[in-house]
Amino acid sequence: MLSAESGGYSRVNMNQNTFKIVSLGCAKNTVDADSMAQLLTAAGFQHVDSRKRAKVIIVNTCGFMTSASEESYAELAKLASRKKQGQILIAAGCLAERYGDGINSRVPGVDAVLGTRRWMDIADLVRGLTKSQTPSFDVTTNPGDGPTGAGSGGVKRVTVQGASAYLKIADGCSRQCAFCAIPLIKGPTASRPIESIVSEAVFLQERGVREIVLLAQNSTDYGLDLGLKNGLARLLRKMTAAAPGVDWIRIMYAFPGGVTDELIEVMATHKQIVPYIDLPLQHAHPDVLRRMGRPADIDWVYKTLEIMRKSIPDLALRSTFIVGYPGETESEFQYLLDFIGDIRFDRLGTFKFSFEKGTPAEALGDPISDDLKEERLKRLMEKQQPISLERNQDFIGRELKVLVEGSGDGVSIGRSYRDAPEVDGLVIVKGQVSPGKMIQVHIDDAMVYDLGGSPV
Repeated sequence: MLSAESGGYSRVNMNQNTFKIVSLGCAKNTVDADSMAQLLTAAGFQHVDSRKRAKVIIVNTCGFMTSASEESYAELAKLASRKKQGQILIAAGCLAERYGDGINSRVPGVDAVLGTRRWMDIADLVRGLTKSQTPSFDVTTNPGDGPTGAGSGGVKRVTVQGASAYLKIADGCSRQCAFCAIPLIKGPTASRPIESIVSEAVFLQERGVREIVLLAQNSTDYGLDLGLKNGLARLLRKMTAAAPGVDWIRIMYAFPGGVTDELIEVMATHKQIVPYIDLPLQHAHPDVLRRMGRPADIDWVYKTLEIMRKSIPDLALRSTFIVGYPGETESEFQYLLDFIGDIRFDRLGTFKFSFEKGTPAEALGDPISDDLKEERLKRLMEKQQPISLERNQDFIGRELKVLVEGSGDGVSIGRSYRDAPEVDGLVIVKGQVSPGKMIQVHIDDAMVYDLGGSPV
């Protein structure tokens, strides 16, 4: 947690000024959790590692999908059952924004909720609850509130994990994908000012961060709400100029149709921007994409990826797909399999459709059985696995720069430019190398998802 780096965590007995944050879900949630921790620390509260020593326990929940919501409820219920006398439990984040005071009926031990659009009020909420002898349930989220602010109170919208850091460039989403609850939870897109983002990139450079991962619900939508054209390309130019000491800058969550010629040119001409892009397509058949409320011009995908691969040598391409969307026929699913065979993605994530109340797809119901969803997911991964192996085998005999993240038992574990943190593969390196170092590795072996090699 970023706020701990300046002074470290202390082991103290539970008192009015101690807190612990548990963050669930994606890296974007982790950034929000760190921002709340910065605000609490600035307000005089102290973060502690132990739940037992914390006066206030904050769970930054995930509510994006039913399975994530259930995980969040389970964590809240576990913590509520273990509360010590006088402890306070706050449900923050996506679940709180989505279900508000309904959380209290499900988990009575929750003392307050704080939605995604009000995270900047955490210090006021905690201060009020800790001063009360009998904390009361307090709904501090408001569906009418605007989207998340651009780092209220001067907090940095980053989280550091080893030599890598996530940097949030925008929050919310103005797209209307039929299956997605994010616009309900986060509100419309709210891009942060370029100056704030660049300042934080410089801050991370000064602290020795080797990789910055840019986060947004749709990174290629960055700046549209600010009236910027090609906002992401403009941001990248300024970041690379201001923070030349950061080795890697990685783009996640690009939106189909948002990859412009200017963005391709910036990626191709700036070595700090790794030749990697995450382009969540969700499906390939035009009819399914239309039902999803997604861009349905699959010819654009073929043409754009062809241009990118010609312009950006060794481009690593990641995508995600949903199987079992309402109405998906066998022929539509086969179209998706054929598309995956054509494009040959380096990395691929697959999800079964999750029925979510309140989304535009609610009217479609959930007509495809879980067994059929599971069977299609298995077939899709069976299609991708040999492709992934072949893509990895192409690197045998070559050298790759690897950011080492850990070592032990005579080997080190790291990532190449082809591997985003937490979601992609690894490079297993012979010998022990200190975490945080970037080394050249000769690739000797390839597995379905990972590579193996030796330091040069």
